[in-house]
Order: sequence, then C-alpha cells, then structure tokens
Amino acid sequence: MLSVNINDYATADEAAELLGIKRRSLYTYVRRLKDFPQPVKIGRSLLFDRQTLIDWRAKHPARRKRDSPPA
Repeated sequence: MLSVNINDYATADEAAELLGIKRRSLYTYVRRLKDFPQPVKIGRSLLFDRQTLIDWRAKHPARRKRDSPPA
C-alpha cells in the first residue's frame, strides 16, 4: 500500500490561495500551461503538491493587476 503525507498536498482551494489566484484560474492553468504542476487524483479529490506549486510560483511571479496602483 502506498503511503501519502496529506500535509504535503493542497486542495484546489488551498492551491489557488497559495498562488494568489482564483480556483477557476487554477483549473485553466492545469489545462493550458504545459509546465504547470498537475494534480493527483485521490478518491474524488484533486490534490496539488505544495512544494511543486511553490517552486512553480517562484519561476512565474504573479502579475500585477492593471487597475492596481504602482508600488
């Protein structure tokens, strides 16, 4: 039997929050971005490896929103 540490994985909501995006965008990234971390399916849930998401975000900094004031 394969053992998985659930704390190493994030739900879709947690993954979206970690990346600073909406859940809908997360699913779009999964489908469209070739280098985006793919989830694993456990039961009926899609889970994302937290460290892989953190590493991906480091390589792809968040864009500033157009309507946000400059820093």
